[in-house]
Amino acid sequence: MADDNIFDGTAIGQEVTFETFGCDVFHANPPTPDRLTPNVTFDLGARLGLDLPTPDFRSIEVWRFDHEQARTNAWPSPTLRMRQGQIVHTRMKARTNTHTIHHHGIEPTPFNDGVGHTSFEVSGEYTYQFQAGEAGTYFYHCHKNTTLHFEMGMYGFLIVDPPQGPGAVFEGGPRYDVEKLWAVDDLDPAWRELGHDAGLCGDDAGLNLFNPKYFAISGAFAPNTLTDPRAVVRARAGQRILIRLLNASYSILRTTLGVDATVVSIDGRGLGRAGSPWSRPFVIPANQPFELTTAQRYDLILTPPGPGTYSARFDFLHWITRAIQDQGRGIAATRIIVT
Repeated sequence: MADDNIFDGTAIGQEVTFETFGCDVFHANPPTPDRLTPNVTFDLGARLGLDLPTPDFRSIEVWRFDHEQARTNAWPSPTLRMRQGQIVHTRMKARTNTHTIHHHGIEPTPFNDGVGHTSFEVSGEYTYQFQAGEAGTYFYHCHKNTTLHFEMGMYGFLIVDPPQGPGAVFEGGPRYDVEKLWAVDDLDPAWRELGHDAGLCGDDAGLNLFNPKYFAISGAFAPNTLTDPRAVVRARAGQRILIRLLNASYSILRTTLGVDATVVSIDGRGLGRAGSPWSRPFVIPANQPFELTTAQRYDLILTPPGPGTYSARFDFLHWITRAIQDQGRGIAATRIIVT
């Protein structure tokens, strides 16, 4: 009962007005309503100012979430992994400015959804609570000034395994031997000059002008993606490969794989599972391009016919002209190596 009036203006110390859900969002550190004992807990801090070396011998800044106790200085943010049915706590600390965590594709209570404009932005610490309802591939990201903070790099994979754990995409679904997470992204250096709240209140901050200069797969920049282990897939002959593909870019992502791929799940929803008999997996033939828009996820099962090196190419297409970004240099490629 103590939490019922947590946003009555008194508990927060702020009057509720129209602007509360516009430019004057609540900044708060409330207790988690209906808090349960979690099965798994993640402690994350909002980290800024990580400069990554780029292939042209410069650097570019990214923001990210990182483990609170053991910082990794890695990007993208750490993968959060849990099992279907588990109660999950994500404890987030925001030491610089305000941030949120939105567990994209998960359906928690509105209080725990991490969308500041319908709840609050965390100015210190808050514990998000949800139950992992369905096995699949999701991701999490800051939902404060979403357009900017997502581009700055504040995201990471969120994987829900079946109740039995890894090894199958979903309960009763296809099994796999090798797993690879591909977060495919593009970065615009000019956006690094913007402040946390740029464009948030209707001011023209130029967020309609996106001109990426760097292209990455899971933190590895092209063309290093051809050899970087974060991008390259390695398997043995006869093994089934699961690719969890996230379009983390602000481009239309055109993907071309040099091997047949079976799409077994889309946006965290398994195809052909018992609960959705109207859906079924489908095959994308080798060398046939397919496209994903921002935030889309495909789970792909690959069964290469034998040893060899198979190609994977990503073209970053402008959302209006559909031209390849950066005067044709908007391409990342990697390899699937089977021995």
